[in-house]
Amino acid sequence: MSLVDFRLWDSVWIRRSLLLSVVMKLPCSVCRSLWFLLLLGAGSLLLLARLQNLTETLQRQTPGVNVLMAPRWPLEKDEVTDSAAAGNLSPSDLGQQQLPLSVFSDSSPPTFDESSVGSKPPVTKRHRKLLLKTGAEVERRTEPVRTQVLSSRRRLLSEVCARYQPGVMTQPVTQRQVSRIYVEDRFRLLYCEVPKAGCSNWKRVLMVLGGSATSTRAIPHDAAHYANRLRRLESYDQAGIAERLRSYTKVLFVREPFERLVSAFRDKFESPNSYYHPVFGRPIISRYRVNASRIALRTGAGVTFREFVQYLLDVHRPVGMDIHWEPVSQLCNPCLLRYNFIGKFEDLQEEANFLLRSVGAPRNLSFPDFKDRNPLAERTSSSITQKYFSQLNSTERQKAFDFYYMDYLMFNYPKPFKDLH
Repeated sequence: MSLVDFRLWDSVWIRRSLLLSVVMKLPCSVCRSLWFLLLLGAGSLLLLARLQNLTETLQRQTPGVNVLMAPRWPLEKDEVTDSAAAGNLSPSDLGQQQLPLSVFSDSSPPTFDESSVGSKPPVTKRHRKLLLKTGAEVERRTEPVRTQVLSSRRRLLSEVCARYQPGVMTQPVTQRQVSRIYVEDRFRLLYCEVPKAGCSNWKRVLMVLGGSATSTRAIPHDAAHYANRLRRLESYDQAGIAERLRSYTKVLFVREPFERLVSAFRDKFESPNSYYHPVFGRPIISRYRVNASRIALRTGAGVTFREFVQYLLDVHRPVGMDIHWEPVSQLCNPCLLRYNFIGKFEDLQEEANFLLRSVGAPRNLSFPDFKDRNPLAERTSSSITQKYFSQLNSTERQKAFDFYYMDYLMFNYPKPFKDLH
């Protein structure tokens, strides 16, 4: 017992003795009642003093702290509505789960408002564990919504395929149809390469997963494309192809079609390129430019965006199709292969990292967000895409939209211009 408790008890005992001498002179029935009340009061006083002593001790240790309350994350109605639109789900699709659909981002631990708990409260190991546990709990709460977004995309793709390409869904798979798919056997992944939709960084990730590199940062652009040592699905026999298509996670990342097209044009024709300028540029200039200069015909440099679109839409185009602008609906055969994971370039890092965590990738591996090819050039955005397509007339824009119509339909991208039909 502490000194404070002893002194308090001694004071209570003296008062009890005085009261006892008075109580003894009263009748028995009254005596017993008063005696009970006296003991109850003495015990209450002792308990109250003990609690006060503990409170003072705590206040000396953590000045200014009265109550430690768990942090809350209130959700506004507009936040749920806007997030649902971004994830291709209506608010009604969410059911009773009032969670934001920006759910593919890693949940960060909550932070305390310092104004409510003093200027700089100490953060103990126990607090850190509590915060990390709380953050993990929030991440677990968002996973069902992530799954719902992915299910919505797969469901839409199945509906479009059933309506527009019903015969494709039952056809046997050929090696040519899986020629763009990379295999990662250790983590049982199949990734279809879609140029201008993050494919360079995806190849880096696959190299790290496969053990041929230790860091995505250490892999140059050319090494990612030409020295990646990644195996394609077409290199397996029919049994190997069928087994991997059946049991591996099939991954597809897509991008807004017009934006992907502009990104490809800027990369291949506005920057020096020893392959695309002579192989594509020269025949494009020769066919679609009136009074082309000798140097343009010789080098193939300086192709305009309108000339490029004319080539794209020409059924008798002077040079063949290229994977950088081939529609994803043809490049990756989504109706035939039925991808498990359909991600979008617009949320590339968040969705790619969610996928990596889902397949058990190392925790220190995250999807890279650097651009090492033409790093000084501004990334192609929707506003830049609008500027390029404003160089075309409405008929040319409509024909380009028709060219990518199945991509817009399969992956639920809105019409980029109001006058399109």
